[in-house]
Order: sequence, then C-alpha cells, then structure tokens
Amino acid sequence: MLAEPEIYFVLKLPVHLLDNYSNWVMERLARGLGTHVVTLNAEMAILGEQNRGVASAIRNAELVIPDGAGIIVHLRLRGKKQKRCPGIELAQNIVEQIGYLENPYPICFYGGAIGVAEKAAQFWQEKIPQLKIIHNHGFLSPEEREEWEKTIVDTQPRLILVGLGVPRQEFWIRENRHLAPEATWIGVGGSFDIWSGNKIRAPKWFCDNHLEWLYRLYQEPWRWRRMLALPKFLWRSSIVR
Repeated sequence: MLAEPEIYFVLKLPVHLLDNYSNWVMERLARGLGTHVVTLNAEMAILGEQNRGVASAIRNAELVIPDGAGIIVHLRLRGKKQKRCPGIELAQNIVEQIGYLENPYPICFYGGAIGVAEKAAQFWQEKIPQLKIIHNHGFLSPEEREEWEKTIVDTQPRLILVGLGVPRQEFWIRENRHLAPEATWIGVGGSFDIWSGNKIRAPKWFCDNHLEWLYRLYQEPWRWRRMLALPKFLWRSSIVR
C-alpha cells in the first residue's frame, strides 16, 4: 500500500517528508497515478511568497521534495531530521529504475537550449539502450509547440522531465498534465545541461555539505541576484513557521 508522506509547511508551502522518494514515485508510476513533483528550494519558496501562481502550483503538486539546503536547514531547526533530495538525483534514479524494467515506460525530456535535451537523451540511451526517450528543446514556436503537444499525446510518456526553469516549468506542467494524465511530471531545472555534458555538477563534497549553490554561483556568477533569496529565506524562516 502506498504510504502517505508526512507534510510539513515551510513558509506556508508544503514539503512532503519520506524516507525514500524514488520508491514512492515508482509505485505511483506502476499504478498509473498522475503525479506532479516539485523540487523546492529557498529561491522557489521566496518566489512562492511573492507570486500566488507559484504558490498555487506548489500546493497542488502531489509531491514536494526538499531539494535545497535552505529547506533542510528550516526543517532541522524545527526538529525534522530529513535528508535533502536533490531533484537531479531523484530524476536520474527514476530514469534508471524505468530503464531496467522488462518493458520500460516511455520517457520525455522537454526544455533547455536547442540540442541540450537531445544530448541528454543520448547520454541516457547510451547508458541504458532499452530506454525510449522523446525530446525537444524549450524554445519552440507556437506551431512547433502545438506539434510537440500532439507528440506527447500520441506517445503517452509515463515520466516527463521538464527543464524550463522556475517558475516556467511548474506553470507548463500545471497547464499540460491533461496531455498525459498517467505520467509523473518533474521540473528538473538545469539537469539536462548536466546530463548533456554542457555543465558539470558540483563535486561530492559540495553536495554533501549543502554548498552546491555556491559551486553553481562559481560556474554562473550572473546568478548572484537570484542567490540573494538564500539570506532572505533564512531570515523569513526564522520568523515564519
């Protein structure tokens, strides 16, 4: 029987607490239960306070995982010893589990710059040849987008990874879940860039010590304005349950 996750609220946004997120997602996949997975971090939590649409998308998701270090700090300050669940790790775990099924579910990669989702799909298909992945970049014209939606309907992927950035990917998932109602939809941010080899993920030491954001800032210094959400989140979480 599918265990119900404990729900805790971070800045009035839900976070689901589980020991094993990938098993929970795989069980819903097997049962054909449509699922929207949100990977919550401090930046998204602050955005949720400022934007009702973002907050609504998060609250309506079936699973909200603690992706960011700030979320984990918030939880631990309140006695919740929850491990961080990076979205990229959850996504790759699910892809691997699907790949080793006797009849792998079809998968969809959508987003990123031109050619990035394609290279990410090639990476996975070289690693697990039996995977069936459809893919497209995130800069489609209205006509191309309409054709892409028809492809999703015809293919009925069971795992749809969307790398359009926050909050665009959350809005796109919310508006298009009807295209494949039995699918699990996960907003994966820049994961396609990592899988395609265009960028390098932070070394393990940074990840283990909740400093992946610092390494990303080193790679992309233009993100410094967005990183201001971290101290703001820590201040807000100190006064709001």
